[in-house]
Amino acid sequence: LTAHARAPPRPAPRQLGAELFDRELAALCSSWLTDSVYAIREVAVANLTKLVGVFGTDWAQQRCLPQLVESKGHTNYLHRMTALLGARALADVLPPELVAESLLPIALDLAADPVPNIRFNAAKTLATLGALLSAQGLPAASETRVRPALEALAADRDEDVQYYAGQALEELGQA
Repeated sequence: LTAHARAPPRPAPRQLGAELFDRELAALCSSWLTDSVYAIREVAVANLTKLVGVFGTDWAQQRCLPQLVESKGHTNYLHRMTALLGARALADVLPPELVAESLLPIALDLAADPVPNIRFNAAKTLATLGALLSAQGLPAASETRVRPALEALAADRDEDVQYYAGQALEELGQA
């Protein structure tokens, strides 16, 4: 495109502000979290992570975390998988206390999911959250909540769940 034919720049979320973003774009962005295509859900989670960086922890508590909790209980396993993906991604941008209070329960609950793919992804998420909590000054949360859940998953009836839980326990042993 030539300089004359370029589209005008789109406003960044920071320029819009949280209130206008919530009013005009939040529903659209939220719908991407439930898309049937994994790549779109993955990008939606990445976008949420960036938005938390722009709008802050309070916005995440009001807008993102309730969505993840709702997805955790959805009948469609893809939505539950997105809750785990979101928990892993948001853990990097939220304070460790909020990770322990809000994201860790999502992974712990989904560790008991009837679908093996959810359980082994819960093991991966627990490894990520456990290592992060240990590194950021909350090792007790990792030892008292994460490790027992992973030990239970290591004894799961599904071989893949056992494998990923074992990998997660090894990772935590090195953390």
